[in-house]
Amino acid sequence: MNLTVLPAPGLRRIDGPVPTRLAALGCGLLVAMPLVMWIANRSAPLVLALAAAAFVASGLTAEGWRPAWQRLVAMVGSPIGLALGGFLLWSLVTIAWSHRPIASLTAWGEFALPVACGAAILASGRFCPDGRLVRALAGAIIAAIIFMMAELATGLSLRATLEIGRYQSYIFNRPVLTGLMLSAAAFALLRGGATSTRWDLALAGLLVLAVGWAAFGSDSGAAGLGFLVGIGVGALAWFAPRFALLAVAAGFAMTLALAPVAGRVVDAVLPASVHERLANSHSRDRVDIWLSFGEAALAQPLLGAGFGTSPTLDRHPVAAEVSPPRRTLLAVGHPHNAPLQAWVETGAFGALLLTFAGLACLARLRRLAAADLAPRLALFAGAFAVASVAHGAWQGWWIAALAAATLWLCAPWPHAIASPPTEAEEAHHG
Repeated sequence: MNLTVLPAPGLRRIDGPVPTRLAALGCGLLVAMPLVMWIANRSAPLVLALAAAAFVASGLTAEGWRPAWQRLVAMVGSPIGLALGGFLLWSLVTIAWSHRPIASLTAWGEFALPVACGAAILASGRFCPDGRLVRALAGAIIAAIIFMMAELATGLSLRATLEIGRYQSYIFNRPVLTGLMLSAAAFALLRGGATSTRWDLALAGLLVLAVGWAAFGSDSGAAGLGFLVGIGVGALAWFAPRFALLAVAAGFAMTLALAPVAGRVVDAVLPASVHERLANSHSRDRVDIWLSFGEAALAQPLLGAGFGTSPTLDRHPVAAEVSPPRRTLLAVGHPHNAPLQAWVETGAFGALLLTFAGLACLARLRRLAAADLAPRLALFAGAFAVASVAHGAWQGWWIAALAAATLWLCAPWPHAIASPPTEAEEAHHG
């Protein structure tokens, strides 16, 4: 998550009005993502795809295709790239034994598209956010939160009057989680930029307050959990960075390894009184779902049932191997637990690839100073906490939100690199 994509050595970049305007369009789309998600809560993949098209076009018109190709090859050849690429390929292979291959292929495309768009933006080398862009992103997140909370306070009356979409309060769960992920990146850049001012620090504090307001004021219990985990891990990483990094890595690996029996563990550990206090978060229902999908995961532990089979797992042949009392809950759509869903659909091999990708990502953070490590580790831990209790693992809006947050942290700042010379500069210097 601290990868920095540098211009390919020995290759020229010739900036002009067209590449500059295309890059500005891409930047504007990434800044607008929180607001667009407030309006349409599944729109993040579209926003990311449009931004990718703008950045790729900007890169091609500025420096041709070779530099972008070299950067892409370098990314794919990194440990993180190899693990994620391997998981994408393995997921595609598992569709061969899916009971609904067309639906599985659609789910795979929904997962792969945001990943590809994020890689394309990084490879283009054209996304170089500066302080103004980061401030704009923070402002967009805060504005989206204000609009969402205002709508919740009025019972979504405006949407009902205009007959726009659904009128249930849960429609803001996705944009709140998107804002939560992007806020970690914005906070890191506001606080850690070389040109940060006292106003930037004040804006970062306001951003944290706004996100906390949304996390606990919306219907998303997962957002509240992610916020608390992020704040806790960030604080721990500030004072004990190495311990925090090791703790997150151990927790991540252990959660993935024990996912098939997570339901049994939680069922044995949490007493009924705790479930009563967490009734609004449906903790008892989640544990029952984990027990059902856990049996399905253990029925085919090596290869899984096939990517994208969770929505109709009750009609998959593996359902016959699940005990009758647990079989009914296989129809809920997904296990509300990304590690468990990875096990169910892609088996131990897929879970192993994801574990390696996550640990490789954490390994990239180990040399960072505590101040830089804290928000990045908070993002990783908060996102993993959300994914472990909430939505479907491969939903496009979620993958796009994670890809966008990663882009803001990975992209080089203009002051951090020296731009390759233009043709005019080369002519001037002989």
